Amino acid sequence: MMARPTASVVIATYQRPEYVRECLEHLARQTVPPARIIVVDASPDTRTQEVVAGFTGVEFRRNERGIGSTATSRAIGISDVAEDIVAFVDDDAYAEPEWLEKLLRPYADERVTAVGGRARNGQPGEEREGIGQIGQLLPDGRLTGFFAADPGKAVEVDHLLGANMSVRMNAVRELGGIRDFYPGTCLREETDIALRMRRAGMTIVYTPDAVVRHVAGDYARGRRFDARYRYYGARNHVVLLATTLGYRDPHLRRYLRRVVSGAGRDLALGFRSIGDPKRRGLGSKARGVAGGVRRAGLDLTGTAAGLVASLRAVAQLRRSLREAAR
Repeated sequence: MMARPTASVVIATYQRPEYVRECLEHLARQTVPPARIIVVDASPDTRTQEVVAGFTGVEFRRNERGIGSTATSRAIGISDVAEDIVAFVDDDAYAEPEWLEKLLRPYADERVTAVGGRARNGQPGEEREGIGQIGQLLPDGRLTGFFAADPGKAVEVDHLLGANMSVRMNAVRELGGIRDFYPGTCLREETDIALRMRRAGMTIVYTPDAVVRHVAGDYARGRRFDARYRYYGARNHVVLLATTLGYRDPHLRRYLRRVVSGAGRDLALGFRSIGDPKRRGLGSKARGVAGGVRRAGLDLTGTAAGLVASLRAVAQLRRSLREAAR
């Protein structure tokens, strides 16, 4: 029987000291304690550092890049990890007592290079929604989620949820480490390493037995699903596909076509508000038009910004490869 792999846990955080406190309290109750717990804080103050100081054996590190650099925090967290596995849990994701024990089980198969678990959000029926579609890269370049679903067994997936995921350190090193091309709301930063693994033919597993309760903490800037979220979602998704799969990959081309056609639909729906009899008054009609224009504008400008950013990112990767080859 193979020995259980050793594991560290990394928490990336920004201005959420009380969430970090509860997250650490849950990690202290694990049936399989992690070898190390590392908190990486990008905050401009010391509140989180003071919370961490109250927990014996928890390491604190600072990310000087500040807000919008979650991937950099993850990279700082794993910089000297000697354990076999590093598990990532969000500051607002509270692990059940057997979380780490069950997250490590699929690694008994040496082909498995990443494992993620279930994040309960407290929504009715979430355990049944999306079963059979969990964590997929679709042919048109979109990603499915459904990381609250419980298929009743471990399943292979294309990507994982950053709030509850783990990776084999030797695979991360083989692929060149964690990359941070994902500013703003940091969308897609956790998907980067997963798609690189899948492109390299590695196996990623989602196990519903490794559970966290994801409470969706307050945002330091803006709110979830606001204009910033939509813009950076569009921008970062293009960067993700271009840097992990490449410009020639059909997923990227199909995704770009989908963005353009979707923006056209949003504009058409917006302008239909003018003749919509259900919208009474100029104010209501104007809001309908503005909504369509806003959605289309955010998607198109975010996508355009993503294409420009991806060119810089790809050039950076090529320079790094040339330097490594010297």
